[in-house]
Amino acid sequence: MFDGPDGSGKSTQFRRFSAWVKGIGVPVTELREPGGTPIGERIREVLLDVAHEEMTLTCEMLLYMASRAQIVEEVVQPALERGDLVLADRFISSTHAYQGAGGGLPVESIDLVGNVAVGGWMPDLTVVFDVDPETASRRLNPLLDRMERKGETFHARVRAGYLEQVQRNPDHYILVDARPDEETVYTTVMESLEDRLSVLRAPRGLSPKANQSPQASP
Repeated sequence: MFDGPDGSGKSTQFRRFSAWVKGIGVPVTELREPGGTPIGERIREVLLDVAHEEMTLTCEMLLYMASRAQIVEEVVQPALERGDLVLADRFISSTHAYQGAGGGLPVESIDLVGNVAVGGWMPDLTVVFDVDPETASRRLNPLLDRMERKGETFHARVRAGYLEQVQRNPDHYILVDARPDEETVYTTVMESLEDRLSVLRAPRGLSPKANQSPQASP
């Protein structure tokens, strides 16, 4: 799974890595969060619409989890049954960073709802793209969505939230410096994943916690 603050370039790297995996003949299912299903895309519209500034933090978190619950059941589980490698652009780590570290919701509340939403299906590996606020702001579309417009202080807390997750669980996270140019970052991603890529011989992606393999995939 690829994750990181807005403006980190994670989606660009996600597309490049997914194309590379497909190029070596591995079946891939891509996830976009929030969204990825007809229901999820409708939820995405509500979440990112700047007209919904009055949305409460709890409502925001629950909507993200609702989209996630739909995509796990509708897309992830069938993909894993087919033997696909599942690659996700954001997952629960985003909720911990944005609604948790950024917004102030307790970790325990997010985990409680997350366990209901995804039924224990979690990424084997999360690649976090770290970027300073100045670089991130230069990369963002001037037409900011509702989450991107939350301000520098909020996004500083989000960045700190990602770094805390990496520090807390290094076996399931890789931290990538996303400040350099696209090609340099891509090289770093591939080098960082080099000792993990044996999973591509037996794709998994998202797996039940109780049945996780030591070989992880993003």
